[in-house]
Amino acid sequence: MATKITAAMVKQLREMTDSPMMECKKALVEADGDIDKAVDVLRKMGVAKAVKRAGRDTNEGTVAAFISEDGKKAALLELSCETDFVGTNPKFVGFATKLAGVVAENNPADVDALKALPMAETTVADELTEQIHLFGENMKVLRFVARSTENGAFGSYIHNGGKIGVIVEFSFTKPETGASEEFKTFAHDVALHVAAVNPISARREDVPAETIEHEMSIYKAQAAESGKPEAIQERIAQGRMEKFYKESVLTEQEFVKNPDVTVGQLASQVSKSLGDTIEVVKFDRFEFGE
Repeated sequence: MATKITAAMVKQLREMTDSPMMECKKALVEADGDIDKAVDVLRKMGVAKAVKRAGRDTNEGTVAAFISEDGKKAALLELSCETDFVGTNPKFVGFATKLAGVVAENNPADVDALKALPMAETTVADELTEQIHLFGENMKVLRFVARSTENGAFGSYIHNGGKIGVIVEFSFTKPETGASEEFKTFAHDVALHVAAVNPISARREDVPAETIEHEMSIYKAQAAESGKPEAIQERIAQGRMEKFYKESVLTEQEFVKNPDVTVGQLASQVSKSLGDTIEVVKFDRFEFGE
């Protein structure tokens, strides 16, 4: 006896595949109500645009980083899946890195724009669908960022199997600086530092004004409790603000691999060694699931 095809089944298949309602109904009839088989029917018909596998959570995944060969373009991308088994699979991680490469080269406006871009001999959307079928799990591009520079290069670091990803932009004046092993090691180490310490901003001047105002209001209130003259209270508050900068701003933080120098001082040391002026410009840090 044939399985009754209900409106709810058609709706579920439509949500999973973005396919037309009548085609979904036909596929379900042919598959005798089996949703997974109906997906294959739609794929063979060429009408399944994507398989969302509705109802399955995507709480695992990876953050991938990409830097172009010349170091001038970079991207971070967060790709989710259903299980840690897939999230740590080298092929899944490799696919995420390829997606980050597409982002770096094209700087799409959003996820939909990314999906429409060419990849391999098809589109990102089709490649994503293929990976969904290959692994048998739902996958989603959660977010990404693309960066480029004319007078510098990028460093990157991926921590804990893709749970944290960082790209850092540096500026310098000599083109050969970016190709030197000393710079590449320095750039990698600064990105590692960002992953470990999670600073607020790269430079003091980049700390949001509202953050400074909020911190100062707290420090002034604390200083007022001392009962000391206002002039001294102001110095106390300013002193605590300075401590905040040293703890929160990348270039002023103690370098995680050598606390005897700050990241800014390390940049100066490498600059002197390479005969250039290297500056930390900004960074992006993705922590999976944040």
